[in-house]
Parts: sequence; structure tokens; C-alpha cells
Amino acid sequence: MKSEPNVWSIDQQIKEGKKGVAWDGVRNYQAANNLKKMKKGDLCFFYHSNIGKEIVGIVEVIKNAFLDKTDKKNRFVAVQVKFKSKFKRTITLDNIKKEKKLSHLGLIRQSRLSVMPIDTKSWKIITKMGNI
Repeated sequence: MKSEPNVWSIDQQIKEGKKGVAWDGVRNYQAANNLKKMKKGDLCFFYHSNIGKEIVGIVEVIKNAFLDKTDKKNRFVAVQVKFKSKFKRTITLDNIKKEKKLSHLGLIRQSRLSVMPIDTKSWKIITKMGNI
């Protein structure tokens, strides 16, 4: 899940505590379909886009997809997420690109997509890179 840190940062996510916050404002159909597939308990990487371009932590889905209250036409959804952990060492996009085993990721192939799935093998590689 990507967010510009000057709009919504991992530190702001931390402050929301156990109640979490709605991950809303997604207006790309492919990204919205990815939100719809998320289930309570799923873990997601928190990526700072534009400024930093790095994975900074992990959030957990605490509520399945629901209508996005910021969408006046009721076409898009949001999920509720809470902070899970912050990486001891952030993982930059440059470092992800250098890891050949991650070259298939949407983060590299579809860089503008704000919500994308990740396979288990790639998850393990990235968490190891972040000292999790």
C-alpha cells in the first residue's frame, strides 16, 4: 500500500493506534480490486511514495472492504488498517530493483499502482531486507 508521506505517513498511521484508519481515496480500478481481495488479518507493506520511495513498515487489515466514504459515486472501496511494525531499516525502491528475485513485482512493473498484491516468497525477501 502506497502513500505519499506528506499526505499520510507511517508515523501518522502509528498514532491511529488499534482502531486504525480507513485506507481510502483509491481511484484506480485495478488497485480497488486489490483492496476488495484483502481480508481481515492480511499484512501489507507500507510504502512511502514520491518522497523517499521506500517500504517503511507493515500494516494489518482489520476490516474487509467497505464503501469508500470519500467517493461520492459509491464506486470505490476502502479497507481499515492498523499499524503493525516499522522497519528498522527502510527498503528503498533502488534496493528492491537491485534484487533480481523481486523483478516481477508490481512495484517495479506498474510503479503508479497504489495497492498491489505480493507473493509469499517476495514477502520473505523484503522482510529480511528490513530486518523484520
